[in-house]
Amino acid sequence: MANLDEARALLREFPVVDGHNDLPWALREKSGYDLDRLDIAGHQHEHLHTDIPRLRAGGVGAQYWSVYVPAEQPDPVAATLEQIDCVRQLLDRYQADLAPALTAADMETARGEGRIASLMGAEGGHSIANSLGTLRGLHALGVRYMTLTHNSNVDWADSATDTPKANGLTAFGREVVREMNRIGMLVDLSHVAPSTMRDALDATSAPVIFSHSSARAVCDHPRNIPDDVLERLPANGGVAMVTFVPKFVLQAAVDWTAAADENLRAHGLHHLDTSAEAMRIHRAFEERTPRPVATVSVVADHLDHMREVAGIDHLGIGGDYDGTAFTPAGLDDVSGYPNLLAELLERGWSRADLAKLTWQNAVRVLGAAEDVARDLQSRRGPSHATIESLDG
Repeated sequence: MANLDEARALLREFPVVDGHNDLPWALREKSGYDLDRLDIAGHQHEHLHTDIPRLRAGGVGAQYWSVYVPAEQPDPVAATLEQIDCVRQLLDRYQADLAPALTAADMETARGEGRIASLMGAEGGHSIANSLGTLRGLHALGVRYMTLTHNSNVDWADSATDTPKANGLTAFGREVVREMNRIGMLVDLSHVAPSTMRDALDATSAPVIFSHSSARAVCDHPRNIPDDVLERLPANGGVAMVTFVPKFVLQAAVDWTAAADENLRAHGLHHLDTSAEAMRIHRAFEERTPRPVATVSVVADHLDHMREVAGIDHLGIGGDYDGTAFTPAGLDDVSGYPNLLAELLERGWSRADLAKLTWQNAVRVLGAAEDVARDLQSRRGPSHATIESLDG
């Protein structure tokens, strides 16, 4: 591919901050967190998108590791703590390559050391079990963003992929956003309904992120961001991090995925199951009905549109690796980021544009959230509100 050498050179100076990687959950599912069984230090694993050599090849300089647990998890708080423990094990084991990071300054320090800054993001408000004290506890353990919902509603916020219940955020949901602002935890609006996006933008005093979402105007999937929300990012200061999941970026893949999900359910499996058995059933379905393949160009189409609507200062990257069964051609795993940058260079994106996309915007938004938190903490203490007191 043309421009690859230039892309790789840029990534050596301004590496990718990736907003969302589900390696901790993949390790839970595939090895019970046993890093001797799935050692990511030196070789590729058939069922993983992520290991250290491929992170290095992809020019990744900072990674938000998702500490996701399913909404139906019997004890989501305990499971989230286990996910956090997994990230800590990774940091302990791979100290030469992974650097713990809590702040924007930590990210810059890691970049200077040539290590991959490692942050954490909780995916879904169910992880706090309607408790602001639990929210603060997750922040104290290093979680630096929380996605307000996953695929299902929570008691205080509507998901993009569930039947509306709160019509956005409830009073307690707005208090969650305010408390996240106060402690310096980024409000992540991937997965939430457009009504929740708009309510959160109304409630927040800090920039928001979309850790892994693309443009709804380019591909009409409910997980993507409508233009009217993208238009609000300049005033908010937030960042929308484009994702690569084919069923979110390519309309033909949306339709194919709906059929493939129904096929999994017909076999008694959850449509998000990525176990070996689920993958076997997926492959059989794909043999009968060939899967539409997204490409690097398709992802670039989303970025072109998002830049036009939100502006270059409000874009980032969130691949969702190890959280999706399929990936675009050329973005097969975490080593593929140079291919995306090469495509954008071909389209006329400047070096300054790409530096903002890969590194600068994501670092800025975390730093801005820290600034807001310092100000708010000087003026008010922890919120002791409960969902019962605010929502009845």
